[in-house]
Amino acid sequence: MNITPTTRMPSPTTSSPSTEPVVRVSGLRKTYGDKVAVADVSFEVRPGEILGILGQNGAGKTTTVEAVAGLRTADAGTVSVLGIDPQHDPAPVREVLGVQLQESRLPGKLRVAEALRLYASFYADPREPEDLITLLGLQEKRDTAYDDLSGGQKQRLSIALALVGNPQIAILDELTTGLDPQARRETWDLIEAVRDSGVTILLVTHFMDEAERLCDRVIVIDDGRVLAQGTPAELARAGRHGVTFRMQLPQPLDAALLADLPSVTSMREIGRDLEVSGGPTVLPDVIIALHSRGIVPDEVQTISPSLEDAFVALVGHPSEEDPS
Repeated sequence: MNITPTTRMPSPTTSSPSTEPVVRVSGLRKTYGDKVAVADVSFEVRPGEILGILGQNGAGKTTTVEAVAGLRTADAGTVSVLGIDPQHDPAPVREVLGVQLQESRLPGKLRVAEALRLYASFYADPREPEDLITLLGLQEKRDTAYDDLSGGQKQRLSIALALVGNPQIAILDELTTGLDPQARRETWDLIEAVRDSGVTILLVTHFMDEAERLCDRVIVIDDGRVLAQGTPAELARAGRHGVTFRMQLPQPLDAALLADLPSVTSMREIGRDLEVSGGPTVLPDVIIALHSRGIVPDEVQTISPSLEDAFVALVGHPSEEDPS
């Protein structure tokens, strides 16, 4: 699927839009009575990237991006979108920023083409609805009512509605929650195509595989605070200390042989594999110990650190996976 670049509005304040952040958030705070939704969040978004905002449900992700979009008024902190303050001047921000929110829903009888024409009428220079219908693969559903669309088709329409205003930046909030695996992967392809067309994306998610696949950089939010930020690979490396590998053995093994090695910190059986974790020398130590007993592993595979490892190390529990 190809999405062609569109003409972009120049940044109001930046002389070098290729290098200057298009979104800046500093010291953001938002409370609802005694509940602190966002305690202290700061980050920047660079032009043309997909920035992932990761965290459990209730961590403060959606409130943060709603403040960026000018849909929530912050109690403290500053927000800048292409040099505009959406907290005090939200109207011009809506001309350059598209939003797909987690809880958004259309009237059940509204048809795909009707919805896009309606949303296009809200903007001074919208994209052609028919172009978006084609680009997002909704040609056969253009006259279909919203309630008759599948989950994946509804998400495609949500993306189309976020793009109909010709935005430079798009906020996509929990876009693939509830989708089956095939629809999720199709949506991922679509998000990458949107980014390739020149749109900067803030992607809110609690799926680690989604963030690893799509995001150039991520920030991890928990209890309304930023715990870490960097590329998925950087956070993954920081989330695991030592070495983990799996191997298959040709014969039963006395577990004490390996458990007594100083470099071994843990072992567990996973199907036919034995997974061993430990310090930097654990792999050669184990191989030498096995060799001393005349045992040669059939297969040895080192386990690369993952973003999920980093998330657990930071937050203290794994991410919530969708049942589908």
